[in-house]
Amino acid sequence: MSRKTNERGLQLAGVIALSLITLVLYANPRVYIPLGEGNMVIAVDSKTDKIIAQYPGTKEAHGLVATPDGEYLVAGSLFETPLKPNEPKDKANSKLYLVHPAHGHVMSVIPVAGSTHHQAITPDGRYVLSTHISRGELSVYDMKQNKIVKRVKTGLAPNYAVISKDGTKVYVTNTGSNNIAEIDLKTWKVLRTLESGPGPEHMVLSKDGKTLYVTNPFAGKVSFVSIASGKVTKDYKIGSNLHGIDLADDGVTLFLSSKGDNKFVALDTKTGKMRQKKLEPAPYHLNTISGSGKVYVSSRKKSIIWVLDQKTLKTVNTIKLPAGAAHQMAIVPR
Repeated sequence: MSRKTNERGLQLAGVIALSLITLVLYANPRVYIPLGEGNMVIAVDSKTDKIIAQYPGTKEAHGLVATPDGEYLVAGSLFETPLKPNEPKDKANSKLYLVHPAHGHVMSVIPVAGSTHHQAITPDGRYVLSTHISRGELSVYDMKQNKIVKRVKTGLAPNYAVISKDGTKVYVTNTGSNNIAEIDLKTWKVLRTLESGPGPEHMVLSKDGKTLYVTNPFAGKVSFVSIASGKVTKDYKIGSNLHGIDLADDGVTLFLSSKGDNKFVALDTKTGKMRQKKLEPAPYHLNTISGSGKVYVSSRKKSIIWVLDQKTLKTVNTIKLPAGAAHQMAIVPR
């Protein structure tokens, strides 16, 4: 065997080994879940679907993100102290909670104006973006400075935020304005508004980063929005009071939950074909647990999470929660 052939063999072995390590790391991520009225965040091992840690001290946490390395969590509270008639609307009357999972507790509390509904985090882990429905704003929390550094007016009742594949823009659904705001992450300026369908709420980005899949709960539809044109290209009737949405590992199947019709739907984004499964009561937030073959679906009316198989939609497990309902989940590879 020549030296060159041997070197190539070693390189190939190294690539294979690295690929196997990557598969192991991503196969069973840790899932962090805010429990709202339970006033805590929990950690779940997605391999066993067991709760492995609890972090108390987060009042009515609803939105949640994790830094890319999993070292920190930032939870946003739905609770806000009512303002007095003469108090300015930009007064801080709610909180973000910085949680350190390894230490097991809330490390600091960050004052914010208005309750936080949902959150997103920039790919570098620097900024946490929170939607504040009652203020019509997106707040920008700088992890390095440990404070709010920007407040961006987006439209009426901003609900959900999704960051573009290249990390340069964030898209925010404005439920009250019936549109989506596109915001530049360098200038923090609204560049344009996109169509969204009526009363947009949750959304997820397509695998190729070209389409936003957006829920229209009151209309019971999901809308496909082209980022290039800013137009709704198609929509599908799913069910009453649509809520949760995520994309399957295959990059084609869209998962959705209908609270009003007590059902979970798998929509083929290429063909429009649907499969559905009865889930009751009130299937709510959902997240694909990438690499595990599972999707987690919470109930709005019961302290449980259904664990479904992504391909068959069969219920493979049920997670009983200590209190409250599960909201926006953060997935951290291990």
